[in-house]
Amino acid sequence: VWTSPAVRGMGVASRIMDRLEAQAAQAGFDTVCLDTNKTLIEAHTLYRKLGYHEIAAYNDNPYAHHWFEKALRTV
Repeated sequence: VWTSPAVRGMGVASRIMDRLEAQAAQAGFDTVCLDTNKTLIEAHTLYRKLGYHEIAAYNDNPYAHHWFEKALRTV
């Protein structure tokens, strides 16, 4: 999730991620995965803060250097 530097620190990316995770859970998914570039340090920090953990590569995206996964809580 990329946000403009003008809105960073305002919780925009966290709210986007929360919404996406809720939609994934409603659709019946148990986990979500994402990849990101090595230069996006702020994104790595955000994903870890939101409960993601680094996993092995699951695709061959030439621009990805880190892959993350999060288990979704189903109620």
